[in-house]
Amino acid sequence: MEISHEALQQDGELVLVRRQPPEPQGLREMLKARLRQNCSCSLPCAWALVQALFPAIHWLPRYRLREYLVGDIMSGLVIGIILVPQAIAYSLLAGLRPIHSLYTSFFANIIYFLMGTSHHVSVGIFSLLCLMVGQVVDRELQEAGFDPSQDGPGPWANSSALNNSAMTLVLGPQDCGRDCHAIRVATALTLMTGIYQVLMGILRLGFVSAYLSQSLLDGFAMGASVTILTSQLRHLLGVRVPRHQGPGMVVSTWLSLLRNAGQANVCDVVTSTVCLVVLLASKELSDRYRHRLRVPLPTELLVIVVATVVSHFGQLHERFGSSVAGNIPTGFEAPEVPDPKLMQRVALDAVPLALVGSAFSISLAEMFAHNHGYSVRANQELLAVGCCNVLPAFFHCFATSAALAKSLVKIATGCRTQLSSVVSATVVLLVLLVLAPLFRDLQRSVLACVIVVSLRGALRKVRDLPQLWRLSRTDALVWVATAATCVLVSTEAGLLAGVLLSLLSLAGRTQHPHAALLARIGDSAFYEDTTEFEGLTPEPGVQVFRFTGPLCYTNKDFFLRSLYSLTGLDVGRWAARRKERGSEVGVSESDPIDNKDSGPVSSRAALVAGATGFHTVIIDCAPMLFLDAAGMSMLQDLRRDYEALGIALLLACCSPSVRDTLRKGSFLREDQEEQQLFHSVHSAVQAARVRRRELAAADSTL
Repeated sequence: MEISHEALQQDGELVLVRRQPPEPQGLREMLKARLRQNCSCSLPCAWALVQALFPAIHWLPRYRLREYLVGDIMSGLVIGIILVPQAIAYSLLAGLRPIHSLYTSFFANIIYFLMGTSHHVSVGIFSLLCLMVGQVVDRELQEAGFDPSQDGPGPWANSSALNNSAMTLVLGPQDCGRDCHAIRVATALTLMTGIYQVLMGILRLGFVSAYLSQSLLDGFAMGASVTILTSQLRHLLGVRVPRHQGPGMVVSTWLSLLRNAGQANVCDVVTSTVCLVVLLASKELSDRYRHRLRVPLPTELLVIVVATVVSHFGQLHERFGSSVAGNIPTGFEAPEVPDPKLMQRVALDAVPLALVGSAFSISLAEMFAHNHGYSVRANQELLAVGCCNVLPAFFHCFATSAALAKSLVKIATGCRTQLSSVVSATVVLLVLLVLAPLFRDLQRSVLACVIVVSLRGALRKVRDLPQLWRLSRTDALVWVATAATCVLVSTEAGLLAGVLLSLLSLAGRTQHPHAALLARIGDSAFYEDTTEFEGLTPEPGVQVFRFTGPLCYTNKDFFLRSLYSLTGLDVGRWAARRKERGSEVGVSESDPIDNKDSGPVSSRAALVAGATGFHTVIIDCAPMLFLDAAGMSMLQDLRRDYEALGIALLLACCSPSVRDTLRKGSFLREDQEEQQLFHSVHSAVQAARVRRRELAAADSTL
């Protein structure tokens, strides 16, 4: 192997010898190699591809029955029991019939069992996505001439049905009613969402979710939870108000509720009060004694069963006009291809759905994997969640993703593998085939109570805001702006505002990183910030400058301003003035510098040292992540300007990528690299001491 002679052995000392880098591969050869690797067809490659797409093939034969089965069955049963009431309830958010929520829960669990890489994530209906789906469904229903506020049997059902039958539809066939058109919109939206997610997985864009920061997601969850709560108030009170769309939807809904508060249904108000008290009390008790409970209390299911029995035998719908869930059929509907025209209309609406679903799914999968000591593949998670949307879209389902609350329940009940999802799907299948019609007389106010109580965790995140403000004001600003925009404008606008603010805050931190001068810690070889620590010892005639960020086109000017301000010498202005006058100018107007004699460097160095107090500038590059072409050009100009004054510019602690960029940009001279680049700040300071002695000796001979 060839070895470069950058470092030679001297007097038996240990030296660092650099390996010769391999010859770079041409673009044509690289493309050929990639195509040969990815397009080669063989039985082992095909089997490896199938295993990658369906991880269950890999882990299921290694399943440990005695160790895993009991926990998976228990967690699957509990999640299935929780899924049933939540599925029926969340249909209110999506503006769809309860049967479609059950379809969604069933297919999502089966598909994720086959394709998911997380052992503990629960994929199914998610309140935030249901809300976003419902907003698109309401808009399209209005465009088609339907009344979005008519979403279930109630005292106004007959008149609304007559009015709707007389309307002419803008989209869809004439024989498609309100519920039919609503699910067609939802499936078209779901298919587009899944296509985006699958494309992201194929293109290996799983890293994109990392740009949705935790403060953004928490603020979005908070703002969306307030929107969800507002949308359910009309069901809690039994008031018929229009379902507002567009900016200011939350404020408009509150104003409509206040104007129509006198028309509240007494039966719904009483039912909502009783259910909220029972559900909230049970949740508080469960949280307080969760360490003693092996299985969470299925309070939602008990409340729904009791409320259904009371509503059926008390005839609350007929006697008091209370709105109920209505007929829920059994079995599965025939598959149907989503409408291409509707897909075009909702293509843009599917983008935030795809981003939010992907971000929550990947972040939850990585969090649980880290906590339980295994790994997940972000791109495969995108494929899995995308297929949980693409395939069910043909079976009258709507958008889905991972949900935090149900995932935590799975862990608490002993879940070990994805097999628990099959058990949950079996419970939902039992309801679909047999038990669904029993919930016909269930009041919608009870379902709204289930939704509102499920928002406790997201709404409680507001208590974390003071702590977040103390840790990072930028993150707190992103949180507040995202939540406020969701509430005052719309959820889509809130997500967009949060993404833009997060990117701007990231750019701001990169553009204005911390810069400081360093000094020595006592007699050690370590250097620290002089503004942060006391008692440091500065090196005479040496300025050590640290820039805690990458050096690129966005912050090169800030780098120079910080360096000039801290060192007290603006060599850029001096160089510009020298160029303008066409002759060398000294550090001050009264000290011109002559560069015609044989010792210009030493003479100028003496003048500069007397005027500025330093002869060497050392840049600590340890925090410098990367260096681009603009930063390289700036460093070259800076070195030229310093050399004109006899000041040396040295670099220390450069990372390998920065060193390679310096070499490729010809900043490091082949014969003088050891005098320009150092492995530590202290070694650079020692080199500056030697240079100071040489300059002093040269000046003494003049």
